[in-house]
Amino acid sequence: MAQISLWLVAGAMLCSSPAGALEDGLWIHRGDNLRVFNLLRQLQRIPPHLCLDDRNNFKFPWNRGTITQMQKTQRTCFHHLMLLQIFNLFTTQHSLAAWDHTLLSQLLSSLHHSLEHLEQREGENPACPNLGILVREYFQRIHHYLRGKNYSFCVWEVLRVEMTLRIGIM
Repeated sequence: MAQISLWLVAGAMLCSSPAGALEDGLWIHRGDNLRVFNLLRQLQRIPPHLCLDDRNNFKFPWNRGTITQMQKTQRTCFHHLMLLQIFNLFTTQHSLAAWDHTLLSQLLSSLHHSLEHLEQREGENPACPNLGILVREYFQRIHHYLRGKNYSFCVWEVLRVEMTLRIGIM
């Protein structure tokens, strides 16, 4: 019961934080982030507390403070890279087998829309090689974790929660 309460508190904290709002304006529509956030929450197939043994620290190299301190171009690039990697993660064959197809399709459509919006605002190839390396390493750890755990439903649930947390700080 305490574990469920912790998940509810974490969810409430995420919902109360401004999704995507930064001091120099919105670098992606707040609604885009909120839509992705809500779709990730709706994807839940099994209660997260049943997957506590599968939790993992993927060593996400940023927090809200470090993201806020980035220059606008770096934040935009970071956001673009993260959304692209999340999109790629959820378009794999293993992902298609794990999730409700209607909700997954809506999530991918929303991610695609967000990526298009960023590309229209900032150009298609934002240059941020150092951030790109860190983002790729983070997602490589995720892909290794998935493979190592044989793409189980609990592993996908852990990743769904992880991506929901990351969207919440972007």
